[in-house]
Amino acid sequence: MAKTNSRDDVTIVRQMYQALVLHYMEAKTQAEIAKELGISHATVNRLIKRGHQLGLVEIKIKSPVEQLIDIEARLVAIGGLQRAVVVPSVSDNPQTALQRVGEAAARLVLETIKSGDTIAITGGKGVSAVVAGLKPSRSYDVEVVPATGLVQGKHYTDVNHVASLMADKLGGRAYQIHAPLFADSPAQRDMLMGVRAVSDVFNKARDATLAVVGIGSILADDSSYYDLHPSSSADRLAIERSGAAGELLAHLIDGDGKLADYSLNRSLVSLTLEEFATIPQSIGVASGASKVIPILSAMRGSHLDTLVTDETTGLKILELAEGNAA
Repeated sequence: MAKTNSRDDVTIVRQMYQALVLHYMEAKTQAEIAKELGISHATVNRLIKRGHQLGLVEIKIKSPVEQLIDIEARLVAIGGLQRAVVVPSVSDNPQTALQRVGEAAARLVLETIKSGDTIAITGGKGVSAVVAGLKPSRSYDVEVVPATGLVQGKHYTDVNHVASLMADKLGGRAYQIHAPLFADSPAQRDMLMGVRAVSDVFNKARDATLAVVGIGSILADDSSYYDLHPSSSADRLAIERSGAAGELLAHLIDGDGKLADYSLNRSLVSLTLEEFATIPQSIGVASGASKVIPILSAMRGSHLDTLVTDETTGLKILELAEGNAA
């Protein structure tokens, strides 16, 4: 049997390398490679095949969203969520970040709903961003109902306004709540919840198939909670003493996601957190440094099925959660 000398071996290896580079890095066809190297098409085919067998070729596909998928998986691993959706952080501007988060949540809403569904919502900047991001390709015969009482003033705190906008975009029907978010006392709260026009709306909210809610900050100076009940800003010390870390459906919750011992929690005209938990699917929407602690609190309380946030916020949540666990 004839033996090949080392010079022949080097020539074959060189041709193999050249064929692999031309094929995989310069995207040339085998016919083009054969012409360039002065060898037959069949020889090029054998060289490429042999290169694979020798392990000279490694094909690696890098996803542009690989980092985001990793953050999503790590957020779910913390517990309290079934799913996380994380969008890229493309700007330091918080309004731009919230817009991107709202658009992602809007797409998720459109993937989730079907005609005949009822969507329960809160007011707030997060849910308003979802409504702004809705771009349905068809109409949905859905009902949109408030999950809380009404705060008039800024457009994003007016849950009736937000519900009407969402229903208009989806081609559905909005229900209006005619009761304030905060009653003057627990007794007045019970009285308002018993008014038929109010109880009918909340009964629809309890029977909702999907909830879309914001997650509020409490201790930040720009907290929207104080837009809901301005006099609460004078009660800042009591809020801090209650251990409140965040807000969900206007309920103040502590670091573990439990209801904080704060007086206004007992006067809320709203679904309770226990009632909210019975809604089959819930999407929480929030972004920004001030929302990191509130989001983690909501996760620890297992209040949400899905979280939609941005990359920077997601990383800060992980840093906080993993730092506390250390």
